Amino acid sequence: MANDMTLTPGTAAKPASKGEVLRQRAFIVGLGLAVMWGLEVIDAIIGQKMNALGIEPRTLSGLIGIPLAPVLHGGFGHLLANTVPFAILGFLTIMRGVSTFVMVTLVVTVVGGALVWIMGSNGYHIGASGLIFGYFGYNVAMGIFERSFKSILMAVLVALLYGGMIFGVFPGRAGVSWEGHLFGAAAGAGWAYLTTRSAAAKAKK
Repeated sequence: MANDMTLTPGTAAKPASKGEVLRQRAFIVGLGLAVMWGLEVIDAIIGQKMNALGIEPRTLSGLIGIPLAPVLHGGFGHLLANTVPFAILGFLTIMRGVSTFVMVTLVVTVVGGALVWIMGSNGYHIGASGLIFGYFGYNVAMGIFERSFKSILMAVLVALLYGGMIFGVFPGRAGVSWEGHLFGAAAGAGWAYLTTRSAAAKAKK
C-alpha cells in the first residue's frame, strides 16, 4: 500500500499517520458522492434533463455518457440506493492506494461504459452502479489472482457484504441496466487480472 506524505513549509516530509490516511481517502470517496448529489440536485431543479447525457448505445451523442453516466441518476431514490455501496466498496478499493482507486475507477468507467455503448439495450444508461459492480469485481478478483492474505481477506469481506450483487449482472427488472452491472464487474475483474499478471511478470525478472 502506498505511503501518503504530508508537507508543511520549512519541515521535512513525514509519513502521514494512519488516521490522516484514512481521513484523506474517505474525503476522496466522499468528494465523489458530493459530486453525484450536487448534480442530482441540479437535475431535479431542471426537470431531470441531464439524464439525456447518459450512455445511449450506438449513437454518436451517447458517447458523452461514457464519462458522465456514473455521476448521473434517475432521481434521489436511485442515487440513495447507490450511495452506501459506493461509499463502502469505494473506500475498500481506495485503501489499496489512491492511484489504484483512480485507475480502477477510470478503467471501469471507460471500458465498462464503452461496452455498454456497443452492446447495451436502447435507452439512456445512467448511475453509479456500474462503478459499484466494478469495485466489487476488482476486489473479489484480486483475492483470486493475487492470493495474498490481505487480498483474500478483502475479497471475503466484499463477498460477505455484497455477494448478492452477482445476480444483478443478469437480465431482470425493467429499467435496470444489467449490462452496466455486467460490464462494470467484468472491467474491474479484468483490471485485477492484468495488474496481478504484470506484477508477477516483474517479480520474475
